[in-house]
Amino acid sequence: MSAINEKDQASSSGGNEAPITKFDTNVEDEKDIATANMFANANMATEKEHKMTLMEGLRLYPKAIGWSVIISSTCAMEGYDVSLVGNFYAFPPFNQKYGVQLPSGTYQVPAKWQTGLSNGSQVGQILGLIINGYCTERFGYRKVLIVCLLWLSAVITIFFCAPNIQTLLAAEILAGIPWGVFQSIAISYASEVCPIALRGYLTCYANFCWGWGQLIGIGVIRAMFTRTDQWAYRIPYAVQWVWPPLILLGVVFAPESPWWLVRKGRIEDARKSMRRLTSPKRNPDFDVDETIDMIRHTTELEKDITSGASYWDCFKGIDLRRTEIVCAIWAIQNLSGNTFSNYSTYFFEQAGLGGTTAYDFAMGQYGINMVGVFGAWGLMAAGIGRRTLLLCGLCGLSTTLFVMGFVGLVPESHEHAAALATGTLMLVWAVFYQCSVGTVAYSLVGEISSRRLAIKTVALGRAAYNVVAIINNVLTPYMINPTAWNWGNYAGFFWGTSCLMCLIYAYFRVPEPAGRTYAELDVLFEKRVSARKFASTKVNVFEDHALRHSIDKKEEISHHERV
Repeated sequence: MSAINEKDQASSSGGNEAPITKFDTNVEDEKDIATANMFANANMATEKEHKMTLMEGLRLYPKAIGWSVIISSTCAMEGYDVSLVGNFYAFPPFNQKYGVQLPSGTYQVPAKWQTGLSNGSQVGQILGLIINGYCTERFGYRKVLIVCLLWLSAVITIFFCAPNIQTLLAAEILAGIPWGVFQSIAISYASEVCPIALRGYLTCYANFCWGWGQLIGIGVIRAMFTRTDQWAYRIPYAVQWVWPPLILLGVVFAPESPWWLVRKGRIEDARKSMRRLTSPKRNPDFDVDETIDMIRHTTELEKDITSGASYWDCFKGIDLRRTEIVCAIWAIQNLSGNTFSNYSTYFFEQAGLGGTTAYDFAMGQYGINMVGVFGAWGLMAAGIGRRTLLLCGLCGLSTTLFVMGFVGLVPESHEHAAALATGTLMLVWAVFYQCSVGTVAYSLVGEISSRRLAIKTVALGRAAYNVVAIINNVLTPYMINPTAWNWGNYAGFFWGTSCLMCLIYAYFRVPEPAGRTYAELDVLFEKRVSARKFASTKVNVFEDHALRHSIDKKEEISHHERV
């Protein structure tokens, strides 16, 4: 409220009057009119988004799709490195350079260093995720991405020139920092530049990028099998230099997120950004001002609901529930047998499919990872919600893992057939995973987070993913290795039980965000609606916000009258 404090002039006798508080009704009227206009515009934009079909979204937001695809492509670089690290351990030239000689005369990277390299990037990613929560909200998406791409280009030099395995570990940690940033930025940016009709598809695209990064990685190694010199492992590292310049060129010209600009009070810049993300001529009903007012309305609503935008605020009030769900969804990816599935090459080798054949099957698995994303898109286009996909996927994953465990009961005389069956079941597992948990998790974490805390919430969730990944990277080799616990297929029982527990959690805690605006999700969380009732609960964010605005106004007027 605006008030004008005036002091009356002293009387001729020199006496002083107390200050009198007067309200400038003209200013108040102007503010009320502006607020009413914002509510009306936001309401119109919300209705249009609810009615927008997939094809209408594709026609109106082709530029947003393009920019989102470019930025999500950063995730491919991490997928590529993960593929290199895991497959280099069975690559003779790499082992001869960075491993130790065994009594048999062959070379092998020691188990402790295998664990160190696999977990080094995870540690770096956790650092990058935490740093990203501060930097992106302060400097914006574009500036942070530019710095991280330049940083990664420099770190690739360390990979390429590493004289020993200790240097490789340092490179993994340093490279993990920008990879952690990419993981959260790709999802947050995609969720903010697209309408409801496209939001689920473009947030899931990050998983597709992961898949093609892995596929290219194992393809490059497969192509190096004929080499025995140092270039057999240096060329795969050098290939990493291809991506940063290409992606950097796109990022430099990419528009900033209009949501971030509105949070910073740069409304006119937000309008310019929205115009660069859309093609209004293709839809005469589209109004930039209405869409920006919808973003402003959601931002104001979240300010009313939450008090701050720090990491600590992610664990306060209603945002604690949202942070918990996001962290759990990311963790579920690794608790549903993800690490175990990466050992399909090992089981194919146990079945006698040595040499390049095992890598060919692994390439098939990574191909499934990519095709599975399109499968998830098709299911979402058919009207199946994210929550339903998650629950059904966990059922399929748990069943597959238990079947893997029972295959371990096959007599040793049929070991070849059992190993082949296990490797095949892992491909079946990959289909279930990519059509559900592996893909929709990217959409869920981007939608469940509040806009003010989205960057930090997604960062915390991905950090939880990396912590679980570190634990898995330590446990799984012991489960599989014949010289350790030697569980073999019985590890399927462990991961099947873990997956079943994830299913129970998801049923009671993970809500359905499909078809909801961010403001509607804010109100549903504020009202503490059960996860099972999210999809059916009706909510009118404008009535709720208008009522809250009216109460706040009355309280402020009452306060000034008392003064």
